[in-house]
This record gives sequence, structure tokens and C-alpha cells, in this order.
Amino acid sequence: MATTHRKGSVTRWLAVMPLALLSAAVGCTGGEGLLVRHPPAPIFGARVASAPRQTQAPLRQASWTTAAWVPTGGQRAWRFIVIHHSATTWGSAADFDRIHRARGWDELGYHFVIGNGMNSGDGEVEVGSRWTSQKHGAHCKVADHPEYNDVGVGICLVGDFSQSPPTEAQMRSLAALVRFLMGRYSIPRNRIYGHGQLKATDCPGRHFDYADLWRRL
Repeated sequence: MATTHRKGSVTRWLAVMPLALLSAAVGCTGGEGLLVRHPPAPIFGARVASAPRQTQAPLRQASWTTAAWVPTGGQRAWRFIVIHHSATTWGSAADFDRIHRARGWDELGYHFVIGNGMNSGDGEVEVGSRWTSQKHGAHCKVADHPEYNDVGVGICLVGDFSQSPPTEAQMRSLAALVRFLMGRYSIPRNRIYGHGQLKATDCPGRHFDYADLWRRL
């Protein structure tokens, strides 16, 4: 009986371990309270060193086309684009939504999630519920600068870019999404940031190639 109980405990631990590890990593958090009174210019142009599929229809609309990116109701006056990585090797909008809710957030903090083939399609753009409702983000909290959440579109690429770069499909989709947002909301290039350009965090990782994105826009 004791052996059976121990086996059952190990089985339960193994079942929750992946989600626990993801919870500990996802969100690309960094030092809080960094003052960015004069945000740095984007560093585009300078090269940086180089489970079963889950679906929650009310949360996301998956698409590789711009049609699903167009809000159906009123639109927020978006002014910034902030790029993140998940700091995990796998995940999806549904995964991150669960993690963020477990942290006490109201829902997924990003507006868009771009998959890497692990729990979401490689290059698949998942539309978060914040974008559907045109709600402020919860992805870039910077002291004295609420605008990066209030009118900043948060895009998270699944992957740990401190270890390896995004996939080609992810970069193609990111460029297409950024071009769409720039055109629709008149967002200039100097208001496109990596998370780490606005606060003390390594996000989106040293293997995220800003120059590559810049060439694609």
C-alpha cells in the first residue's frame, strides 16, 4: 500500500511539473522599478550577438493572415509595439493565459503570441483576448511610464532566445504583424522596442536579431 501511495505521488508530481516550470519562467520578468525618463532609441540596425496541441476558442483566434488581426469594435490609440520572448521552449496563448491567471492577473498579458511549433504552430499568430477587446496590456510595467502598457501592443514569441534564435517562420510572422500594426496605427519605427530596451530584463534574449527584423519591415 505504501509503495502504491508513493507511486501515485510521483505520478501527480510529474504531471504538474511542466506547468510549474513554465510558470516559473514565462513572462520575461526583470528588475522592477527601472526609471526610463528618456527611453533609448531602438537598436535596430545593430546586430545582436548571435504536449498535445491545446485550443481555447474564446481566448484566441489563430491565423497567419491579417484578417483576424483587425479589431471588430472600437480601437485603442496604440502608440508603441513591445516585443518579448516567453523564455520557455514551448507554449501557447492558452498556456500563458493560465500562467498569468495563476499569478493573479485578469488574463493573458500579451496581445499576440507567435508560436514556435511546440503547443502552437510554427509562425502561428495567436490573437489574445486583450486585442479582441482592445484592452491595455500587462506586459511592460515600467515606473513612471504607464504608456507602454496602456497604449503599447505586446507581442510574445514563444521560445528562449537567450539560448537560441526565433524560427524563420516566427520572424516572418512577426514582421508581417509589425508591418500591419505600423500601418494601421501610424506607429513609427522608433516606437518599436524590445522589452529589454525599456526595463532591466534580458527579454527578448541575446539571440533575437533586431537587424533581421528591421530588414523585413
